[in-house]
Amino acid sequence: MQKLLPRLFLLALAGGLTFTAHAQTEPIKFGKLDPKDMDEKSFVADSAAEAVVLCDYGVSRFSVVNGEFKIMFERVTRIKILKKSAYDRATVEVPLYHKGQSEEKLGSLRGFTYNMVNGQLTKEKLASESTFREEKSANVTVRKFTLPNVRVGSVIEYAYSVSSDFLFNFQNWQFQESIPVRWSEYRASIPEYFDYKMLMQGYEPLAISEHPTGQTQYTISTGGSFDDYGNRRSVSSQTVSANVTNHRWVMKDVPAFREEPYMTTSRDFIARIDFELAGTKWPNQGYHSVANSWNKINEELLTEESFGNQAKHASFLKEEIAALKAKHAGNPAALTAAIRHLVHHSVKYNDQDRLYATTTTRRAYDQHNGSAADVNLLLIGALRDAGLTAHPIILSTRDHGRVNTMFPLLSNFNYVIAHVALPDNKELLVDATEEAMPCGNLPGRCLNGVGRLLLPDAAQSRWIDLAPLTRFIDYRKVQLNLDDKGGYTGQVHQEYGGYLGAHHRSRLVKLGEKKFMEELAKGHEGWDIPKYAFKEKETYTAPLSLDYELTSAGNEQAADMLYINPMRHFSDSKNPFLHEDRRFPVDFGALMDETNLVTVALPAGYAVEEMPKPLVVDLPDNGGRFIYSISPGENSLQIMTRMNLRKTVYSAEEYAALRDFYSRLLAKQAEQIVLKKKS
Repeated sequence: MQKLLPRLFLLALAGGLTFTAHAQTEPIKFGKLDPKDMDEKSFVADSAAEAVVLCDYGVSRFSVVNGEFKIMFERVTRIKILKKSAYDRATVEVPLYHKGQSEEKLGSLRGFTYNMVNGQLTKEKLASESTFREEKSANVTVRKFTLPNVRVGSVIEYAYSVSSDFLFNFQNWQFQESIPVRWSEYRASIPEYFDYKMLMQGYEPLAISEHPTGQTQYTISTGGSFDDYGNRRSVSSQTVSANVTNHRWVMKDVPAFREEPYMTTSRDFIARIDFELAGTKWPNQGYHSVANSWNKINEELLTEESFGNQAKHASFLKEEIAALKAKHAGNPAALTAAIRHLVHHSVKYNDQDRLYATTTTRRAYDQHNGSAADVNLLLIGALRDAGLTAHPIILSTRDHGRVNTMFPLLSNFNYVIAHVALPDNKELLVDATEEAMPCGNLPGRCLNGVGRLLLPDAAQSRWIDLAPLTRFIDYRKVQLNLDDKGGYTGQVHQEYGGYLGAHHRSRLVKLGEKKFMEELAKGHEGWDIPKYAFKEKETYTAPLSLDYELTSAGNEQAADMLYINPMRHFSDSKNPFLHEDRRFPVDFGALMDETNLVTVALPAGYAVEEMPKPLVVDLPDNGGRFIYSISPGENSLQIMTRMNLRKTVYSAEEYAALRDFYSRLLAKQAEQIVLKKKS
């Protein structure tokens, strides 16, 4: 079997991929449906899917309007609907970028829904009133449209074009979806004047990769200077003959992308190609670089009104900060924690992850509500006003995707936290959105590789490892009393530590104690919890502690033989890794440590007839260990289990061993203990 790379990156240049000859016919004609697409027999192989992309075809090319280059993108998509759950695919979103007086324009929008009615093929046209706009962000407008009369068995088809003045915003292409794709094709004709970096990622092979060159004439503006996006400020014009590379990429019979447990985001692994404008080279001109650099990103952000300027000061908190400085004089770590606490209680995080502030920090303070950027930029300003050395770190959250340190793209970031320099070359990474995390521990959504520390001297800026400082810690000590009917009464002492503690503290705040315990009991059939008590609810540096009593009824009558499995109440019942193979890493975010200490007092007159054997399971390369031990005492049994994962990320090559590890520990914990009544 071919070894799978943890993540596949290919520069999609003419010399870097295998060429395959293929006729340049279009794979789909809008409005001309193949009758086989309405025949249900053609979709037997896809019956498990909710829908199938029959063809997705896109073309990007350059045209010249008034002497200036524009990017023209055209798309035709046809989808077969197989289940009701796919009806939302009839609503399509097209993002359009705008900045200043320029905006991308949607054109040639058309669509049909095809159905079989009484043995006749009907098609219903997309109505103009079924389209609408939505402002997605400061620079992105979304045009939405919904195709009519969609039902199981329908085929939907739509086409549109986008014209763009933004040469840096070349259309990316995604070959793979969450449903099967029978044919996905992207063509891009790029003149020699434009140097684009092309990044291909994913695990699916290209069926066709062609890159022939030709020539095209353009009447273009010449001379003048350039703006920041590679566009020319024209002073004259001329007709030129340019070499053009005609790229063509095709994937066929692409399987649906399968979401898996313990992954970051599908965007990190799905088959796609992205473009970034690196530079331009006009006739008789030198090469003009427009690509971002890390230094350029550093300088841009620190001078940006909605970023660097919002992190300079927090003068409206000067009285509170002065009091905290006096209280924690000489202890910068304690002062940092106190400032973080102040900011957290001043501005409530609204669950929106942003890189730029959505308002001024003063307004966010007055409203007591804001995005992650509003909260953490205020935090940086407050730390600075307290005399601490604080600077921003930009990062990408787990659901936004990994940052590729080789490509300086500002769009790869969606979050900001604070970096605090402490004496003796120590440092703290601080986030004020979640009080339940101890100061210096990042929220779980931020555990995603590396972040970029932005310093006033851009040359000193550097990458910061976002590795967690704590683990998922689950500790349980249980005392059970078994009766002769197989029922239990007992006491449980539970400790949730590290990231698990933060998670359950948040649940406790959201649900309240009563609902929290109801959900705990709901996960254990037959349990009744008459009494419980929480401790350390607001001591975030200590585990969240829970003590409760439980009862579980047994059979109606006493039995000579009892078959018990106390561990089924205190362990997972299903392996999270269902599939035999996995093509990308397992990413837990943080290390895991789970311990169970269970003592079972046996009913009078019963002895152990049969019990599981001890077991130790080790993952390769010291990747983790599971221990199961059991020992009978006088009228009792002691069971101990310990599961310890020593890596946060396991590669695709390690997946089989990890899956088997979970299978073996779950099988062991499911084994029964047999008790026999003494004669």
